[in-house]
Amino acid sequence: MTTTDSPAGAPTPDQLREQVRDRYAQAATAVTRGTTNAELNADLQSGDSLTVVDDSCGTSSCCSDDVAVDDSFGAALYGADDQDALPVEAVAASLGCGNPTAVADLRAGERVLDLGSGGGIDVLLSARRVGETGFAYGVDMTDEMLDLARANAAKAGAENVEFLKATIEDVPLPDASVDVVISNCVINLSVDKPQVIAEMHRVLTPGGRIGISDVVAEDHLSPAERAERGSYVGCIAGALSRSEYLDGLAAAGFVDAEVEFTHEAAPGMHGAIIRATKPAA
Repeated sequence: MTTTDSPAGAPTPDQLREQVRDRYAQAATAVTRGTTNAELNADLQSGDSLTVVDDSCGTSSCCSDDVAVDDSFGAALYGADDQDALPVEAVAASLGCGNPTAVADLRAGERVLDLGSGGGIDVLLSARRVGETGFAYGVDMTDEMLDLARANAAKAGAENVEFLKATIEDVPLPDASVDVVISNCVINLSVDKPQVIAEMHRVLTPGGRIGISDVVAEDHLSPAERAERGSYVGCIAGALSRSEYLDGLAAAGFVDAEVEFTHEAAPGMHGAIIRATKPAA
């Protein structure tokens, strides 16, 4: 597994990171001004400018009747009970490709880390699942998303959460400090995926586990063919293949790794569940 290459004329890793940061800052701002989850995901996948609707429209579905919505991404992947339990802004800011809180099978008292926490939906759901004796951290590099997530946590009355500003390649938590790492359609956006996987292994306690939702390519697709199917900021061009994911997890020291395709996000590209365990001491 390699980091993002930069052929002649292609964006550098730093430029890609700034594109991602800018795009999701726009998304957070759009949500605070009333853009719906359906509109937000349609814009992100198309690469168009993000839609900002009139505040009077709020976040009701009436705003998006004419928007072509890709149900491979966003709030449609959460059950009604999960959506109803959270502030509407947290649901509207959901840009993932799965529900990692369900994938990880969270239990009371566990400490959870969400990589690329965005508007906070998975952190808030994690906090509910682990209860008062557990804790949920979110890491995000975008100030606008962090502001939105903290506001959503306040609206939800969640006290067992903390949102930290950082990249997912450099997590500001000690070694062996969490029991579970989750992430929702974010690792494909990283410009240094081996480092992200190494950081997951570092912060997990012995016996800890990952439960990740991500976009994953079929093994036969080359990086160029993945890029033909969608943009980097739209979570397609930067996706790893199944074999690349498994090899990267093994190289970092994880065991019992599996990559399970769940639904097609683009031809030969799938929303997927990724699970693995850090060996017990």
